[in-house]
Amino acid sequence: MKKLLLASAVAALSVSAANAAPTVYGKIFMTADYVDEELKNINHDENGVEISSQGSRVGFKGSEPLSANTDVVYQLEYGIDVDGDDHETFKNRDTFLGLKNNTFGEFRAGKNQSTTDYINNVVVNEGFWDNLGSTKLADEKEVAALTMADSSRINNSIVWMAPKFEGVPVQFAAMYANDDDYAGEKNSGWGASLLFDQGAGYTFGLAYEDDLNLRSEVETVAGGKVFNGGDLIRGTATLDLATFNSGFPVTLGALYQEADYDNGDKKEKGYVISAQMGLTNFAKPATIYTQYNNTSNLNGVDGFDSSQIVVGGKYYYQKNMIAHAYIGQNDADNVVKIDKFGNRSANLGDGKVFAVGGGLEYKF
Repeated sequence: MKKLLLASAVAALSVSAANAAPTVYGKIFMTADYVDEELKNINHDENGVEISSQGSRVGFKGSEPLSANTDVVYQLEYGIDVDGDDHETFKNRDTFLGLKNNTFGEFRAGKNQSTTDYINNVVVNEGFWDNLGSTKLADEKEVAALTMADSSRINNSIVWMAPKFEGVPVQFAAMYANDDDYAGEKNSGWGASLLFDQGAGYTFGLAYEDDLNLRSEVETVAGGKVFNGGDLIRGTATLDLATFNSGFPVTLGALYQEADYDNGDKKEKGYVISAQMGLTNFAKPATIYTQYNNTSNLNGVDGFDSSQIVVGGKYYYQKNMIAHAYIGQNDADNVVKIDKFGNRSANLGDGKVFAVGGGLEYKF
């Protein structure tokens, strides 16, 4: 009897330990890119080869039963600067603690990707050109390929993902965030997203947010700090042509967005059009893709516009080992530098960034 009780106790402890063990995951993505950048008004013309770490990360995630219908869920994820050219080797990404209930859905508290990203299944660019959200030129000595505002990770936030019901092809999520360093409702923001996907080869998404991704902290001349913000609305649609014709493995995507900055002249308006196609004439799976971005009034500045075209491909040696290659160009009109006070400190003229390169991505 004692042996039976001992065996049962050991089995119970083993199950508990198994449940407690987190999943370790991540990826290392290194690229080599030839980059040529220009700014006309200041005669900036630089080119050369860059070795870069592209979204490399490591994370720990898991869940534990709290009751028959509720689990505790957690995730700790950190970006890794593999090439060592950043002062911060580890950067906080999605990190949260939450509860998942069969009836009430999932709640996550911590630093979370904003719900605006939940409907973005359109962007296909990889490596150097995975740059949606590069909206500001912080330093004219290092020209950036500029595009429309994008979703980011929001500090001090809580996300609610509504439960999924059988037969209802809608996914709803909402977010609230504030800044704990500053009192007052003006330093808070919220957002929500809705994605329609019934597995029929097409999707539709709609997201709205207020004072989340457009919110920025700026200094005052007196040495204090204030917030600028704004609201953003995004719509997306995708179409998988292979659903209707198995011999045509092409997926099309479109994204349209308007961002209304509180301190802007005009609304920032932009769109993304993408297409990717699977290739069958290789020994391993492969895909090619193209993406076009167009943005007017970047950061709400009248006449500060950009366009970007990229063509690339991926070759899957294995599911977790992927070779990348791409070529693209970004052109910007009336590039404006915005200083720490939120002022437009300089008009740097038209800019251009050309880049061709590729790399290897390893997932674990």
